[in-house]
Amino acid sequence: MTYDLIVQGGTLYDGNGAAPYRADIGIKNGIITTIETSIDAAAHKLIDAKGMIVTPGFVDIHTHYDGQVSWDANLQPSVNHGVTTAVMGSCGVGFAPVRKADHAKLVRLMEGVEDIPGTALTEGLTWNWESFPDYMNAIDFPHTIDFAAQIVHDPLRVYVMGDRAVYNEPATDADIAAMQKLTREALEAGAVGFSTGRSDVHRSADGQWTPSSEAGKQELAGIAEALKGLDHGVLQAVNDFDLERGDPEAFDREFDLLEAFASAAGGKPFSLSLMQRDFAPKQWQKIIARAEKATDKGINMRLQVAPRGIGVILGLQCTFHPFIGFPSYKKIAHLSLTERVNIMKDATFKARLLSETSEKVAGDGTPIPPLADLLLAQIAFVSCKMFKLGENPDYEQPIEHSIYKMAEREGISPLEKIYDILLEKDGREFIYFPIYNYTNMNYDAVSEMMQHPLSLMGLTDGGAHVGTICDASFPTYLLSYWARDRKTGEIPLARAVQMLTADVADYIGFHDRGRLEVGKKANINVIDHAALRLYAPRMVQDLPAGGQRLLQDAKGYRAVIVNGTPVIENDMLTGALPGRLVRLGKHAA
Repeated sequence: MTYDLIVQGGTLYDGNGAAPYRADIGIKNGIITTIETSIDAAAHKLIDAKGMIVTPGFVDIHTHYDGQVSWDANLQPSVNHGVTTAVMGSCGVGFAPVRKADHAKLVRLMEGVEDIPGTALTEGLTWNWESFPDYMNAIDFPHTIDFAAQIVHDPLRVYVMGDRAVYNEPATDADIAAMQKLTREALEAGAVGFSTGRSDVHRSADGQWTPSSEAGKQELAGIAEALKGLDHGVLQAVNDFDLERGDPEAFDREFDLLEAFASAAGGKPFSLSLMQRDFAPKQWQKIIARAEKATDKGINMRLQVAPRGIGVILGLQCTFHPFIGFPSYKKIAHLSLTERVNIMKDATFKARLLSETSEKVAGDGTPIPPLADLLLAQIAFVSCKMFKLGENPDYEQPIEHSIYKMAEREGISPLEKIYDILLEKDGREFIYFPIYNYTNMNYDAVSEMMQHPLSLMGLTDGGAHVGTICDASFPTYLLSYWARDRKTGEIPLARAVQMLTADVADYIGFHDRGRLEVGKKANINVIDHAALRLYAPRMVQDLPAGGQRLLQDAKGYRAVIVNGTPVIENDMLTGALPGRLVRLGKHAA
């Protein structure tokens, strides 16, 4: 046999969590056809993997490429971090089904909830679909990596209920029946699941609640019943349990609703986002306890977790920074970065701005949640959790490295120190602010969440929050920090690989990938684990209409292989586009 590709001499981590071993991999027609100690045969291409680890391609089950996938074949930044299959349609937001009259409504929703520029979406979205099957057909063209879609609650509700969906009116029996029918239609066309969002933090760009945020138990259960009788399908939800409303009974009420939602799907897997929130620092433990009880009842419940703080990048280029509500800054906010920096370097302007108080930035007409005003009002305290990442980003820093402590040592206010830092690098410096998962200024809680038996690696939000977050780098971080650099609570490399591959592939129902086995898809990573690292996030202007987004580069990916074809070699895109839409059920390849 002449192989299309041989990956030669690497140390294989097969995705099952087993001990690594040295072997060659022979690939033909996009499939792993041979795994042997040594393959003595011809190949059209050879990848020398000596000294490298070889893993299954990573599967990311929580992304938001729903819009980007229609205009961008590269699907960065996920591809740069070893992701070979991305699942989009998370948190209930997306773009199908949709009527032409509702295009702008869904753009404003995605702009607010996921911080994707509305101008980029307006210019970039092709909108050559109405139904969800139409949408799947429209995006089924070559990309760097494979991707799969979930049907999502917000556009589904708008499609069925019209304006009633955005005014939080309860769905009628007829509405629920229609949503169930459309969900079943999407699943039968190959959609991998259904997602919903119930977070008070999620608002449209106009500050409105998301359509699905107040959906009742009957509606959610009715939609979930669409999964019954199918051999595939998952449910996914995000819920902050009405934390901002201060209702002491909200947690159990919301969890009861989620249990009913999950139960109605007839045993199909359900996953819920899990993180530590400062304003309810023990809520994550309550979620785990309720999830454990749910599984005891036979509910197939899992918890999506992150390997580091879930935070925002603050900067003068970014969507958010601490000065956006100050009167003096608001007068120059419309200017270019260079013009703003030159003005802000003026000592008189600086003194005037620092003497002011921030005006409200949240409320009607803005997607910014009320939490932002609360944080701005306590900026001195909050600066204890603000850090400079550096060129070798350090996401787990002690309070001694915080901006608060920097300011204390210099004898200035934390706000002045933030001001000075944001002017560094000609206004291109960033500050890292972990909002979630960093209450105790360490990753002890993160470690416990990640290593819980119900956990699933997720929450990267690839393709979303493009002006504030760059967490699509989670896979690289897990392998470099938790499986190599962290001194306590480290995760064995074989287990870390399993978390990024077989665990999540099995959950979604991707039986053809996630492991290095003969007959599986040749979605493979060849990684120089010793050299693997992240670079500092950077802002680029490459979205439609000149929109900007954060990207984070990595070093150490000798090759990222999709369907037998390298799409990354030596950390750079090759230009190859072997990835396609993955459909499950009767439409599975």
